[in-house]
Amino acid sequence: MEFSYCPDCGARLERRSLGDEIGVPWCVCCGRPWFAMFPVAVIALVYNDRGEVLLLRQNYISTEFHNLVSGYVKPGEDAESCVVREIMEETGLEVDSVRLVFTDWFAKKELMMIGFFAHARCRRIKLSSEVDSAEWVEASMIKDFLSPRPESTSRRLALHFLNEREV
Repeated sequence: MEFSYCPDCGARLERRSLGDEIGVPWCVCCGRPWFAMFPVAVIALVYNDRGEVLLLRQNYISTEFHNLVSGYVKPGEDAESCVVREIMEETGLEVDSVRLVFTDWFAKKELMMIGFFAHARCRRIKLSSEVDSAEWVEASMIKDFLSPRPESTSRRLALHFLNEREV
């Protein structure tokens, strides 16, 4: 979201250059910039010691493909805490480690996705109401369940996981 008016005082913003940034919305009254804002979400490929990856079915996201655990970062929350919380909320699984893999701009929804690998301590799943079903799948098969679109963050995260396992 890009601001036209100052969220603090309501004055119309003008464009200014700030260092290398050109055309930044600026409030003359408050003397501050208002950079564009966008939502931030995490996405996690959850795996276990059996060589399995957790795939979800969430029909409100897709009725055709499976997806990975994901959710929005709350104000004041860091991405690592968010991914642990989202995994627990959606699947009931505790994870003992999370590792940042990449960030990805998801143009379709205009949001920043932060991709993680997360290791689950056990396999017992307790689904939230927002998840229609979940299953552990042999890691080598996950590409068959995810969207084939190259811009799919789930697919990119899965390919990263598979490439690391080959090394």
